Amino acid sequence: MNRLENSLSGSALGMVSTRSFPAIIGVADTMIKSAGVVLVGIEKIGGGHCTAIARGRIADIRIAVDAGAQNALEFGPGQLVSSTVIPRPLPNMEVIFPLGSHLAREMNAHRDGRVSQHSIGLIETRGFPPMVAAADAMLKSADVELTAFETIGDGLCTAIIRGPVADVVVAVEAGMAEVTRIGAEVNAVYVIPRPQEDLDRILPFASCMLEEEPQPLMLPLTIPQEEKEEELVELPNLDAIPVPKERTQG
Repeated sequence: MNRLENSLSGSALGMVSTRSFPAIIGVADTMIKSAGVVLVGIEKIGGGHCTAIARGRIADIRIAVDAGAQNALEFGPGQLVSSTVIPRPLPNMEVIFPLGSHLAREMNAHRDGRVSQHSIGLIETRGFPPMVAAADAMLKSADVELTAFETIGDGLCTAIIRGPVADVVVAVEAGMAEVTRIGAEVNAVYVIPRPQEDLDRILPFASCMLEEEPQPLMLPLTIPQEEKEEELVELPNLDAIPVPKERTQG
């Protein structure tokens, strides 16, 4: 059992819910930076509702949930849907809900190959075309990469970029300006200068962007040798062989 699984076993549970994907990422970022908690994941239930789920000691969870709820309010009125602290969730809950160590093992199995050295920028629009327009403007305005997009229902779509922090800030501003120019709505934006490992692990990432580790060349244990074809021997022409005549006794 690794560090992540150990920290989840028998620990308290904290949840904060919002109506925006960048908002819930901001909430999750605040929670793991405010106290010694582990971000288990983000649950999306449709209609724009997202929930950040964290585990840790009860005191740390209370601090993290309070900080996350305050951060949600900074995204605007109505963004904070609810927040909850459960001191001792029973094992049955950990089996059914995405709260326990089985989820930690699944996350660990898919954590390799991500680009965690760069800052992250998110811009959420209402409607898919404005998000695509924002992504186009961001890519053309700074040295950033579009790594994924997320849809959470209620028409909300989020483009996710990565790159140096200065470029990410410039790109997000350009994306917001483009959405405003075409008369669409920017629902929320967020920039993470230094993403924590827990947060980087749960963010969506396009499979084509993953860095695959080179695999060793598998050589056969035995090299089969080519079988030499036996040369065919031409049989003599029996008709051309002289047959000795029989001698007659006189």
